[in-house]
Amino acid sequence: MSKNRRVNEGYSSSCSRGHHLREAIRPAKNPFCLKGHVVCDPCRAGYETSAVTHIAGAEVLLECKKRVGAEVVFTTKAETDSTGEYTIYVNEDHKDQVCDVKLVSSPQNSCNEVVPGRDQARVILTGYNGIASNDRYANAMLFRANEVASGCAEILKQMQELEEDN
Repeated sequence: MSKNRRVNEGYSSSCSRGHHLREAIRPAKNPFCLKGHVVCDPCRAGYETSAVTHIAGAEVLLECKKRVGAEVVFTTKAETDSTGEYTIYVNEDHKDQVCDVKLVSSPQNSCNEVVPGRDQARVILTGYNGIASNDRYANAMLFRANEVASGCAEILKQMQELEEDN
């Protein structure tokens, strides 16, 4: 499998797979399984295009705060795998807390600029919200390339033409 897969190929696996491994690592009855991915935006578009690549070794931080007072009550870090995906298991129910996954760092010197608005993703980590599964999926987060890659002008032009047709 290629180190830099395209975003539209989706997640490589479900959180519910490998539950026996999860139980060996985390003895909680029903931990939340949070998955997300980190990509490089070589076109500097600020959103995902067909040119984005996944970033292996990017560091992310999960942070939960009290809704009133914004006191940080839980943090944990994770690193993306070779496909740019991270998985975080959380044993605690964070009820009415506000939880966000945030970009920390990119190992790619040529793609390490944070994209405002795409540098964090809100996640719901409670069982008291009507979601039947403990699997949670965060929106993709982006680092922007330091320079626009070749071929991006054509990609962005095609996307603009598609928007105009709609």
